[in-house]
Amino acid sequence: MPIIPTFSTIVSEMRFGIAEASYVQRRYAKLNSKIYPPFTDSLQMIEHCSSAGFGGVQFSVSGWDIAYAQKVKKRVEELELFFEGQIRLPKDNSDLQRFTAEVSAAKEAGADVIRTVCLSGRRYETFNTMSAFREFRTKSISSLRLAEPVVRKLGVKLAVENHKDWRIAEMIEILKLIDSEWVGVTLDTGNNISLLEDPMDVVEALAPYAFTVHLKDMAIEEYEDGFLLAEINLGEGFLDIDKMITIIKKHNPDIRFNLEMITRDPLKIPYLTEGFWATFDEIPASELAGFLYKIKKEESSLPLTVVSKNPADEILALEIANNKASLKYARQRLGFS
Repeated sequence: MPIIPTFSTIVSEMRFGIAEASYVQRRYAKLNSKIYPPFTDSLQMIEHCSSAGFGGVQFSVSGWDIAYAQKVKKRVEELELFFEGQIRLPKDNSDLQRFTAEVSAAKEAGADVIRTVCLSGRRYETFNTMSAFREFRTKSISSLRLAEPVVRKLGVKLAVENHKDWRIAEMIEILKLIDSEWVGVTLDTGNNISLLEDPMDVVEALAPYAFTVHLKDMAIEEYEDGFLLAEINLGEGFLDIDKMITIIKKHNPDIRFNLEMITRDPLKIPYLTEGFWATFDEIPASELAGFLYKIKKEESSLPLTVVSKNPADEILALEIANNKASLKYARQRLGFS
């Protein structure tokens, strides 16, 4: 899917942005702190992210009207940031008005790319049967078919994240069914580890469809039912970030990269339990064996951090420190400005 570079993408291609989930604790966890009061709106977050040194933001536009979007556009232009939106897909025809209004607001704020997901949760935790997962697939395709004419008409790219829902072949199949230059991928560099896929294979397969990137590094630790998975500061995990960036930019030189460093407890990937496999077709033994061999080789030498046991101020301070450490690495080692 060729992407025609615009002026905005060319001037911002080496700025390092940040996704809203990198501040999930301060924005959504409702932690009680006088030192780090919660963000109450996106303009507050934009000010903070700019002062921290990030060159762009990817934020939800839920509930925005045109007047608020114009305020966002004015401020991001003053701060010389890029802006990408986040949006929920339309559930059905009755939800199209909401979706259209939010796409319009995102465009008014300066977004030419909007990130979305088909599933807000995780496949192996959400669905207990294959039939339930297949119903979800049908509804996802329906939602994307409703969304496509809207983003096409308004001239905004819709970037669907690989969000612990689709394995590589499943996601590409859906993209081909939609068959639109306006619908592509938010390429997350770590999510599909939870679906037992090599992250480099994911990048190589999805890069041709990518409109934007969630850049993250990952660490793992074995536990009794499988392995624990955690975002970790860039350069401290086992992903080959340099190679991933090279592959992605080969397909889209002007693509934007957003840090998604989620400060939280490690996720449990219980692949040794029967329930985990309820929604998976048979995975070839050689593929699974190769993945597990790599996983065991890459296990963290130190226990992964359990964030929730700490006081609120410590959690919030750690979130800021993690984001700043990853930004520093991106500038010093990855070539971002």
